Amino acid sequence: MSEAKRYTAALTIAGSDSGGCAGIQADLKTFSAIGVFGASVITSITAQNTQGVRAVEALSPKIIRQQLEAVLDDVAIDAVKTGMLPSPEIIEVVAEMIDRYRLKSVIVDPVMVATSGARLALASTAGAFKKELCRRIALITPNVPEAEALSGVSIQAEKDFREAAEVLLAQGCPAVLIKGGHLPSACSVDILFRQDKEPVSFSSPRICTANLHGTGCTFSAAIAAYCALGRELEPAVKSAKTYISSAILSGSKRTLGKGHGPVNHFFKSVA
Repeated sequence: MSEAKRYTAALTIAGSDSGGCAGIQADLKTFSAIGVFGASVITSITAQNTQGVRAVEALSPKIIRQQLEAVLDDVAIDAVKTGMLPSPEIIEVVAEMIDRYRLKSVIVDPVMVATSGARLALASTAGAFKKELCRRIALITPNVPEAEALSGVSIQAEKDFREAAEVLLAQGCPAVLIKGGHLPSACSVDILFRQDKEPVSFSSPRICTANLHGTGCTFSAAIAAYCALGRELEPAVKSAKTYISSAILSGSKRTLGKGHGPVNHFFKSVA
């Protein structure tokens, strides 16, 4: 009898979206669509839908630690994605667990503001990101507002990406993917910056749609999933860019709710 094959597994450490468009719900859908088993640690509960965020309640660092220990004591995790880490204390717990369990391929989506504009984290979390997470991760994936908050650099165009990325690299991040979706242009351009390597651009045509709720969560989760499957960082980002672009395009042809709907995570299996 042949030995059973272990699941390739990824862990999301993020907030819960009751509407199912973003947060751990989007992450787990992404992991499944790409063929990776997903485990989850919930950091906060949000009451939200496609129209906006009504309430946010962070869980205690104690229960977050207990969730992490429960998963990591039992399951071999091949990659990690972090999303909403709403307080410095929670960030400290996550950093401690990265060290304790020697977690690899940690992809950080520094979620601070929802698509609707609602703030999802304390302002002090930017400092905790810099102090606790930068040197422990494989990649951070800020959008333009997040890159500005973390670097202190004003970003008006793609040419400003490098300056912001250099600040984050100097703080210890080994790689920075700045996402250009907030900039007005015909294409959505994301640029990967790494220590001692030339920047690499990933571009896709901009899709005119209101269904963009959860795109950042989905993109970073896809990168983590492809890293879990054994791909190096640059190929993982490239595959994830293709995945999110296809999910946005498919989702633009569907409706859910009365506001900003989701991407279609399962575009490959739905006609």
